[in-house]
Amino acid sequence: MILLLALMNIAFAADDEEDRVVYKKTTEIDFEDLEIEGVLQKPQSALVLERKKANFNPHNKLRVDWKDEMEQSVDEIK
Repeated sequence: MILLLALMNIAFAADDEEDRVVYKKTTEIDFEDLEIEGVLQKPQSALVLERKKANFNPHNKLRVDWKDEMEQSVDEIK
C-alpha cells in the first residue's frame, strides 16, 4: 500500500513539472522591416463650446487692506 502511494506521488509530481509554463522576462518586437501605411483621418466637423467660469461664493472675504488691523495691533502692544 505504501509503495502504491509513493508511486502515485511520483507520477503526480512528474505531471506537475510537465504542466508548468515558463514565460520569458522580456519580449522584444522588431518593427524595422515593416512598412506601415495609413491615411490621416480628420473629424468632419468640430464643435467647440465655451464653458462658463465657475462662480464660487467664498465663505471668507479676502482682505485687501491690512492697514487698520496693523494699527490696532500696534496700539494693543503699546
